[in-house]
Amino acid sequence: MTVSDGPTITTIAQRAGVSIASVSRVLNGLPTKAETERRVMSAARELGYVPNSAARSLKSRRSNQLGFAIADIGNPAYLAMIREIQPIFKAAGYRLVLHSTDVDTADEIEVLRGLGERYVDGLIMVPLRMTREHLDMFAGARAPIVIIGSVPDGTPVDNVRTDSRTGVRLAVEHLHGLGRRRIGFLNGPLDTVPGAARGAAYIEALEACGLPYDKNLVEVGDFYRAEGAQAAERLLGRAPEIDALLCANDLIAFGALETLRRTGRRVPEDVAVAGMDDTDLATLAWPPLTSVSLGSAERGRVAAELLLDRLGKGPRAPRVVTVEPRLVIRASTTGEETR
Repeated sequence: MTVSDGPTITTIAQRAGVSIASVSRVLNGLPTKAETERRVMSAARELGYVPNSAARSLKSRRSNQLGFAIADIGNPAYLAMIREIQPIFKAAGYRLVLHSTDVDTADEIEVLRGLGERYVDGLIMVPLRMTREHLDMFAGARAPIVIIGSVPDGTPVDNVRTDSRTGVRLAVEHLHGLGRRRIGFLNGPLDTVPGAARGAAYIEALEACGLPYDKNLVEVGDFYRAEGAQAAERLLGRAPEIDALLCANDLIAFGALETLRRTGRRVPEDVAVAGMDDTDLATLAWPPLTSVSLGSAERGRVAAELLLDRLGKGPRAPRVVTVEPRLVIRASTTGEETR
């Protein structure tokens, strides 16, 4: 062996007088006889072997990494969460590992199953769909999990949620207070947690304002800008008399604004528009977008703190934290701002 070669698993095995397989087991932190482990580690030290980080993590069963699994890495609501989570984890000595699931339930289940391999020491997840398999994986998870979004009562994970029903009510009351009476709704998929909750809340809010529910004023698409534009076009083609649009998130609202401009409708004179999430881009839209803040940044901060608390203190009863929404009024509904 030359100096440039460095110690190898073979040379360590030769020095220790054991098999290559035994060296591999010891260096990868797998169970082996105490005498074999002593001989391997002694030989490794004599040869100047330095365990790599992967081997150390296997030995200690810690990766010093924490995961964050989100539906869409391009959604500014999730970016607001990341900006809060990253420095909190970094200050605690952890790296942040991001994973975008593209709202693929099977991918989310694989992420949860991967917790058993301890590639991360804990996980924050934002699942848009909640299945029986999700709940089973939560119950059997081998690392701490925090869920951002609603989960059924009794689910054995820490949970940070927002009251989107109240958020929808605030927006509908605002539009009704401005004299709007044909309030359309552009929603995301109804089989998602936010889509179902916001769809039901829209009906409840109309009833509270004394407005009838008209299914022709509702269009279901997806939580993306392009799909929002298409959904707005379908809705306007079916119900051209609408005088307001509530959108289930800001990305849908940005698409709706594009369609309204293209079809010659003035905002807010002809159609007032409100979104949900109050992302950073809401102030850059034209006109600036009225939106319901669902506290994305705060939800990210609370989730990070809950995960670190569970890692530091061990088993405890699951905690549920609700971040209250608030309506941020801008020119897309009131017309008061100019540029």
